[in-house]
Amino acid sequence: MNRLKHLIIPAVILLMAAALVFTIMRNWNSWEGGKAEQTTDDAYVRGDLTPLSTKVAGLVREVKVSDYQQVHKGDLLVQLDDDDYRAQVAQATAAVEAAKAAIENNLRQRHLQDARIARAVEAIDQAKAQIAAAEAGEKAVEADVVRTHAEGVRQAALYQAKSATEQRLEQAVADENRTAALLESRKADIEQAKTLLRSDDLAVEAERRSKEVLESQDAQLLADLHAREAALTAAQVNLGYTQIFAPGDGSVGERQVRPGQLVSPGTQVFTFVDRTRWVQANYRETQLTNVKAGDSADVTIDEYPGKVVHGKVLEISPASGSQFALLPPDNATGNYTKIVQRIPVKIALEDSPFVTSLRPGLSVVVTIRTRQ
Repeated sequence: MNRLKHLIIPAVILLMAAALVFTIMRNWNSWEGGKAEQTTDDAYVRGDLTPLSTKVAGLVREVKVSDYQQVHKGDLLVQLDDDDYRAQVAQATAAVEAAKAAIENNLRQRHLQDARIARAVEAIDQAKAQIAAAEAGEKAVEADVVRTHAEGVRQAALYQAKSATEQRLEQAVADENRTAALLESRKADIEQAKTLLRSDDLAVEAERRSKEVLESQDAQLLADLHAREAALTAAQVNLGYTQIFAPGDGSVGERQVRPGQLVSPGTQVFTFVDRTRWVQANYRETQLTNVKAGDSADVTIDEYPGKVVHGKVLEISPASGSQFALLPPDNATGNYTKIVQRIPVKIALEDSPFVTSLRPGLSVVVTIRTRQ
């Protein structure tokens, strides 16, 4: 009986231990996720690090700042030799002025062509007036021809009847011949005026076609001006690229170029560190059950023991850190071992001079309070 009691007690203890282990293993995730405070030491101070690079090729004329120097937005960091680019701007400016002069010259040519067209139209009017005058003169001479012809016939009859002298007959014949010749002259004047009218019509048409050519050139000259203006803008932009400025308030890293160095497009000259700071805390997935944006957080920095910085949860990553890796893991084949994943959580820190002085990469411990 005593021996049975000695066996029962260890068995009960083992069963209780097994039940405890089973209970803990089964409910551990819910217990861990339900805690009011979630803490992790897998966290670091982060900041925006921007590599500043050259956009154009050239020689470094001057480096305006030293390593790790504090800078303000708009401060000149690096100056490249810009003589070639200034010459290109001057050349492009001259080309723009030449294009504008060509447009102005074309405009003056069109105004001159309008004057020529107006003179040609006036010549047409004059030719028409000459035709009208010649036709009126022709009608007047035709009347004189009829009269002198009748007089000649009458004088010839009188001369046959011995009632007129030979001199009167010769005078009548001469008058008839003179008026006939004058009529032919008037007809020639009419033909000459008509020929002049046709010539003036052709001249007007030629002048109008010349104006159309000038008008068509105007569109081409305007397009050429736009192209030259675009080239000038590009030259001015390239000239601006010879200066590299600080994009904001912050500090710079180590200088990577020196005066006299030949750089090409894409050469990194500085790493700019913005003043904004935040914390990236990589929490286990089991800790984020109740964590949400807006939850308050306390941050302690390893570099400053006892110093607590307050903040709040700004964003929670939409995927685990492994999913953003260059080669994400694929557990669809082979043996599988379950590993708790880490989810990046962005912690916004309070705005203070102390926070802005923190260096990106410092190790911190983050505690998030999921409920008050």
